[in-house]
Amino acid sequence: MIIYAHRGASKHAPENTMPAFDLAYKHEADGIETDVQLTKDGVAVLIHDEKLQRTTNGYGFVKDYTYDELIQLDAGSWKSPKFTNTVIPTLEDLLRWNQDKQLKLNIELKNNVIAYSGLEKTVYQLLQKYSMVKQTVISSFNHDSIAKLKQWSNELDYAFLTSKRDRNLVPFAQSIHAAGIHIQNRLLSNRLVAEAQQHNLYVAVYTVNLPLSIKRAIRMKCHAMFTDIPKLAVDLRKNTR
Repeated sequence: MIIYAHRGASKHAPENTMPAFDLAYKHEADGIETDVQLTKDGVAVLIHDEKLQRTTNGYGFVKDYTYDELIQLDAGSWKSPKFTNTVIPTLEDLLRWNQDKQLKLNIELKNNVIAYSGLEKTVYQLLQKYSMVKQTVISSFNHDSIAKLKQWSNELDYAFLTSKRDRNLVPFAQSIHAAGIHIQNRLLSNRLVAEAQQHNLYVAVYTVNLPLSIKRAIRMKCHAMFTDIPKLAVDLRKNTR
């Protein structure tokens, strides 16, 4: 099972920041999950919410700020004073940081609310630049985005992301040529895992933080999990049969 640090080790460091990614690496996560959006001037930045106020001292939409304006914001002190002046990183910051670590990456395109023009191409070109296409999974709630990327590359893996219960999930994932299905943990079932495997699809679960839920995902042979506490998941993986 692959353990992705969800927005980095986000239980203990500000989500989607370099300190959170550093901590995930120290805690031996297999990969990093992060969210990408575009600034007003087209820079791919790592932040979950379309609006800034929950995780920074800024206000308004990410899309209305240039990159130079965004990096003036404090994206860390909301978590703890020790993270004061932590900045919103770019996707390029993460890819550059990962050059010597070679962690797996799951990049979620945050374009189900705001249709960022050129987001797919920007992300794909950066992955090519840093030779990280093969170790990356792109996920999105927006299946049109997956279809668009599929036109450009057969090397990239794509996952359909959903929080909705749907008995036609596997056929739909097949129809858009996804490699896997990323589901909310409450949707996990033996039936879904078996059906997906029969059709050469994998199942990954998010966001799994409780020991019982982590053990359940391991025992049900999920391909991957996303957790805010990668150290706990890594420890449990070693001891769960």
